[in-house]
Amino acid sequence: MKTRRVDIPAVLTFLQESLDAGSSPSTLKVYVAVENLCSYKVSPVLYKQLRQVCEDHVQAQIHQFREYPSSSLDSLLFLKRMNRCWQDHCSQTIMIRSIFLFLDRTYILQNSLLPSIWDTGLELFRTHIVSDGAVQSRTVEGILEQIERERNGETVDRSLLRSLLGMLSDLQVYKDSFEQRFLTETNRLYAAEGQRLMQERDVPEYLHHVARRLEEENDRVISYLDQSTQKPLITTVEKQLLGEHLNAILQKGLWMLLDENRVCELMLLYELLNKVKGGLTALLQAWRDYIKSFGGEIVSSPEKDKEMVQELLDFKDKMDHVTQRCFQRNDTFINAMKEAFESFINKRPNKPAELIAKYVDSKLRAGNKEATEEELERILDKIMIIFRFIHGKDVFEAFYKKDLAKRLLVGKSASVDAEKSMLSKLKHECGAAFTSKLEGMFKDMELSKDIMIQFKQYMQNQSDPSNIELTVNILTMGYWPSYTPMDVHLPAEMVKLQEVFKLFYLGKHSGRKLQWQPTLGHAVLKTEFKEGKKELQVSLFQTLVLLMFNESDECSVEEIRAATGIEDGELKRTLQSLACGKARVLNKMPRGKDVEDADCFHFNSDFRHKLFRIKINQIQMKETVEEQVSTTERVFQDRQYQIDAAVVRIMKMRKTLSHNLLVSELYNQLKFPVKPADLKKRIESLIDRDYMERDKENPNQYHYVA
Repeated sequence: MKTRRVDIPAVLTFLQESLDAGSSPSTLKVYVAVENLCSYKVSPVLYKQLRQVCEDHVQAQIHQFREYPSSSLDSLLFLKRMNRCWQDHCSQTIMIRSIFLFLDRTYILQNSLLPSIWDTGLELFRTHIVSDGAVQSRTVEGILEQIERERNGETVDRSLLRSLLGMLSDLQVYKDSFEQRFLTETNRLYAAEGQRLMQERDVPEYLHHVARRLEEENDRVISYLDQSTQKPLITTVEKQLLGEHLNAILQKGLWMLLDENRVCELMLLYELLNKVKGGLTALLQAWRDYIKSFGGEIVSSPEKDKEMVQELLDFKDKMDHVTQRCFQRNDTFINAMKEAFESFINKRPNKPAELIAKYVDSKLRAGNKEATEEELERILDKIMIIFRFIHGKDVFEAFYKKDLAKRLLVGKSASVDAEKSMLSKLKHECGAAFTSKLEGMFKDMELSKDIMIQFKQYMQNQSDPSNIELTVNILTMGYWPSYTPMDVHLPAEMVKLQEVFKLFYLGKHSGRKLQWQPTLGHAVLKTEFKEGKKELQVSLFQTLVLLMFNESDECSVEEIRAATGIEDGELKRTLQSLACGKARVLNKMPRGKDVEDADCFHFNSDFRHKLFRIKINQIQMKETVEEQVSTTERVFQDRQYQIDAAVVRIMKMRKTLSHNLLVSELYNQLKFPVKPADLKKRIESLIDRDYMERDKENPNQYHYVA
């Protein structure tokens, strides 16, 4: 068998010339030559000499970089030359690997200690070019300069940077030669930028700048940096632009953002601080402080009492919107908001509870045209959220009961369905015991309707029918607010009709006692003026005054007082409503808004009005401080009874208990706020009344007295 003689030097010389010329040889002929050489078992020599040829060629490339000018203008040209050298080297290594593929797949593959032709090419480039101190330094500095230019807004050749950084990564010097210096420079840049911009810009602008910087750095990673750099790079930016200025951002900007309801910036703030260690914790505390401060101003300002509840509802809506839209419905933030509301709303005891009750009254009262039934239901739901925060729910109940009584008795309730809906909400929130008296009021009104149907039938069977149509509401004393009895002089026909009803009612319900309340009464009077007949819808006090003008055209204040028996302050308000209001059915002499003892009143026969039935409102005396104090005092008295009952209940079960344990048990059982000093007074009172006694040897120990 004949074989062709193969000359190793000839093959390598041919390769060397091709490398120097930068051209590609006829690979097929050389490939066949290499295969023949390997067949003659000269692979070790061939590999060794191939490596030497490549090394000589790579070493020759270093001179062009060492002698290159070092001006900043030429750094880009340096990078381009480096990139061209690298690209040429890769192309040539690929060519060599294709020519010496047989050697690579046989001899080199079988010797695990020998690097492949491709790895050999990378090793030689790294050893002789990139690992050269001066060359590596200029390359890295050039890349860093280009990145800094881009960060300053200039346009750079990203493909060049991607290629060079890919080179460092392929040569496995990326982290040691580039990344460490890059992160150090990044840290320095953003540390200075953060300090400067925090002073120059407001917080919203600063936040948008930080978001833009983070987006730019992420884009940089995608475009040319190694993926492994992303985490330390973004962490560095977040630390210097956010972490180092966390308190300053919150102190300078959070309250302003919340005050101005800057939803987009608040959303951005949350997203950015969520990336920083301790960011959300700091935001949570600042958010809690803001709610306590802002809400505290609403609650603690007596001059704002009229608007307090509406402002609280609006504030709660606003904070809910922030948690939903900006804080991603984070449960921690929602709970912090609830705690903050509960904290500030109870800083002023009793008043918020009273005002919430009055606000509900304003919404449930007839004549409230502000909302449809659906809107009213939503308002009541929002009120219940605020109601949950207050500790003095018994104060709310006292004022709510007083206002509910007025609505029911005067027929001023906007909607029975809305009333019962509110009652259902209170029952669900506080339990059946809380609403039992309120439910009793509704039950009384329904029973009264049934009684009046029976009474009308009873009256039809009477031989002496009355000209007056009487409607009576039977109120159970324990359910309704207490009303001060007032004796007035009723016309004989009214007194007679009262006696008829009393006889009828007690005939059905023996053993009960009826107490008439003229302050709650009202009537419809038929009146004739020059213009024609009218009907006047008036209170019982107004009725008694007007009936006097059936007998006389002129009456003095003293005469009216003597005839009606109405208390002086109530009488003057009644006369004022008839002679000084919009519907003046009486004329006062002398004219004026205030009623004096010397005034005289005449029936105004010239009275005109477009309506047939005219409601003349009784001038309501504004709720006095005394009345408010009285209601609050009743609540306080009820609390004392509840404390006494709780102490006795606990001591009866435990028999013997220390003071501290008794107080602890009381705090667990009582549903209203109470001070330790008040508890101590009630305990002392029970000891004085022989419900319990102190231990003779240990004064802090109590014994139940059976």
